Amino acid sequence: MHDKQLRIRYIRVLEKFFTRTVSLLKLGNFDHNLFKERTLKNHEEMNKTKVMEVHSPYLTSLKRFVETTLNNIRNHSKDFESEREGLLKEANLLLKDRNRNNYRKDKHKKKKFDDGY
Repeated sequence: MHDKQLRIRYIRVLEKFFTRTVSLLKLGNFDHNLFKERTLKNHEEMNKTKVMEVHSPYLTSLKRFVETTLNNIRNHSKDFESEREGLLKEANLLLKDRNRNNYRKDKHKKKKFDDGY
């Protein structure tokens, strides 16, 4: 397999881990044991892919989120509420960073083609 294919596969696995983790964190009836079990299962799936070098700020933040999530699972407080809030805050910042490019203002709005109909 080429490096580009491996890199894309690794990025997809990172994003899949991220979305699954965030959906578990946002559940109304949050259960720490269920979260721990599913996150470790998702991490096992992530370990099946080869780790690639990523350079974009979003992807490095994504890798840092995965590491932080795993550290919080291993070393957590009794109620896990402060760790959950921290992870949700970091996830929201990541989503904001990812979506930042979608909300750019059109630079030359007046020069668009208008055919008069």
